[in-house]
Amino acid sequence: MVQPSPNRSAVPGPAAPAPLNEPGTPGRTTISSLVVQKVASRAAREVAGVHELGSGSSRAFGALRERIPGAGTTSTSGVSVEVGEKQAAIDLDLVVGYGVSITDVARAVRHTVISAVEAITALEVIEVNIAVNDVHLPGEPAGGPGPARVG
Repeated sequence: MVQPSPNRSAVPGPAAPAPLNEPGTPGRTTISSLVVQKVASRAAREVAGVHELGSGSSRAFGALRERIPGAGTTSTSGVSVEVGEKQAAIDLDLVVGYGVSITDVARAVRHTVISAVEAITALEVIEVNIAVNDVHLPGEPAGGPGPARVG
């Protein structure tokens, strides 16, 4: 079972969703970690100020993977999750746009991701850890700055 981190900041969440596996119900429902990754990725990308998800290396790998025919286009780069029977913990790597308040973006991402994952999956999100790995500057190509030049 996923346990909360002592570093979890207090984020008010939505009302508790209906339980995933109600007592007395025949059968059982499980939620794949890929499902939680996709929901969290989509929710995080909807927040104003988030330029993209992933660290530099994962974004480069994702760009390479997109060029491979049949590799699929759903990106969960920058999102890792732990999913238990009733709970989920989510880690996000973000690139934010220059000039936005990183703390405001992180707060909005955390709230949006928790709301979306809990509403769609009925799992309790016990933490959303956010690492801001880069700032996208105006005019900078997607994927960050190019190689350094020595003149």
